Amino acid sequence: MKQLLKGMLVRLAADSPEVLAGAYLRWDRDSEYRRLADSDPTQIWSEKKIKEYIEKEMEGDPPRTLRFSIRTLAGDNLIGTTSLVPNWVHADAMLGIIIGDRDYWGRGYGTDAMELILQYGFLELNLHRITLGVHSYNARARRVYEKVGFKVEGVMRGDTLKEGRRTDGVEMGILRQEWLALRGAET
Repeated sequence: MKQLLKGMLVRLAADSPEVLAGAYLRWDRDSEYRRLADSDPTQIWSEKKIKEYIEKEMEGDPPRTLRFSIRTLAGDNLIGTTSLVPNWVHADAMLGIIIGDRDYWGRGYGTDAMELILQYGFLELNLHRITLGVHSYNARARRVYEKVGFKVEGVMRGDTLKEGRRTDGVEMGILRQEWLALRGAET
């Protein structure tokens, strides 16, 4: 069996809220990262405020959000995070992912991390479906999501005002049986 949290380029790891807050603080200084990651107006948060937010997400048993650091296999660099927010009643989860370090954009790290978080969600958590939202202007992210098997399920026309123009929000999803079929006998 494949390693659950280790891919070809990255591994999913647990880092302390302090480490994650420091990373988010660095990544938030990149306006392109902010534009691609969030539809809300850019805000600068203190490291303390970011840490408190992460700690609040991790409360509960099980926690409301299952968050992983994305670390490179070569060098063990923290380059992003991914998370699942499960709805246990329906065996469904919302997925989030960011590659915050621009040096790792467009080089397969995000795809590898997506494969791992889907594997974790479907095989370890036994989820039925995983969904996510992406901005229509984030073509690179959408290509990654389609590459790993997500399908467009809906478009929220004109839902975001960014840089003075309206853009669409795209809702995407993948079902467990679709994910398994794409992987054939390799899981």
